[in-house]
Amino acid sequence: MTWLDIPADDPFGVHNLPYGAFDPGDGSSRLGVRIGDRVLDLAGLERAGLIEARGALQAATLNPFLALGRPHWSAVRDRLTELLTDDAYRRRVERLLLPLADVASRLPFEVGDYVDFYSSEEHATNLGRLFRPGSEPLLPNWKHLPIGYHGRSGTVVVSGTDIVRPGGQRKPADAPVPVSGPSQRLDIEAEVGFVVGAASSLGTPLTTKDFYEYVFGVVLVNDWSARDLQAWEYQPLGPFLGKSFATSVSAWVVPLDALAAARTPAPEQSPPVLPYLADERIGYDIRIEVVWNGTVVSRPPFSGLYWTPAQQLAHMTANGASVRPGDLYASGTVSGARRDEVGSFIELSWGGAEPVTLADGRIRTFLEDGDTVTLTATAPGPDGSVIGLGEVVGRILPTAS
Repeated sequence: MTWLDIPADDPFGVHNLPYGAFDPGDGSSRLGVRIGDRVLDLAGLERAGLIEARGALQAATLNPFLALGRPHWSAVRDRLTELLTDDAYRRRVERLLLPLADVASRLPFEVGDYVDFYSSEEHATNLGRLFRPGSEPLLPNWKHLPIGYHGRSGTVVVSGTDIVRPGGQRKPADAPVPVSGPSQRLDIEAEVGFVVGAASSLGTPLTTKDFYEYVFGVVLVNDWSARDLQAWEYQPLGPFLGKSFATSVSAWVVPLDALAAARTPAPEQSPPVLPYLADERIGYDIRIEVVWNGTVVSRPPFSGLYWTPAQQLAHMTANGASVRPGDLYASGTVSGARRDEVGSFIELSWGGAEPVTLADGRIRTFLEDGDTVTLTATAPGPDGSVIGLGEVVGRILPTAS
């Protein structure tokens, strides 16, 4: 038990200890660990000699700490647990705790490369039916490899950042030629992201067994999507401007160590995969909630994803591509079998044909200016506790003039 005065069932208790970056009010960026409704100043902790991380905790982002590798990640986590549970350290540590309400979140890591997958069979099937009516919803390759695309790392933003409605080229169904202008079918994608820590060597593929050694932790992801831009541009090369304008991530990176109790069997795969994708079939019991202007509209279950995070890592490097500290790869939209389990509004409104009525009476198909979407998620923790993954919040602003 921690000596802090926080409820035993707090999702950000000592069993969690997610990492982030924050501005204490002077315009700087510092590293911290969330505990309850407070932030522990890691830079101050290291300067005081209470923890040792080769100076990596003095940085503005997590990248230097991520580069240290799993033995250091585990050692620092163990030490943090000791500092927050042993009353002998209380006086020295307490002065380094800041109220969460008094700090501003910063992007916790500098994103190197960003890859987004397409790993939910339910989501891929739904979009196949919407985008290619009359054809088989899953393309022939979908059950043989984790489909993905390389996104734009420079537009990954932290939760709370406003999202400007993107503009671009689209072709209305009743128009003979394409037009250019603001997206009319702006959407979300509720996802889980994995933050790479250790670096690999160029030309050396990683295996599914390398997942735990190379991946540091987990964030929530909202991969905003302009469906009308996407529908016009995605063949034959896939997503481009319909995706690259913004991707929001949660402010706190939950270490894989905190999610040990959330490991759960992943769905069986048929047909059998190639040997390099063979894995233990381990997923995570992460439960996402999607709130649209204050109304809960969906609860997507991450545990049902067809392709596991370990398979995604192996496939991402199968051609010899390397990974670096701060690389981010996302699961793709998480959707379940029911309409109230989908992770996108194109599925929720079935391409706009079935409008959604929110609690305040407003009717929606896709996002309108001024709308706010909040993603939250939890996972089982040790001894019946709950792990909080924080939130991803974004408000839609009009297209820039």
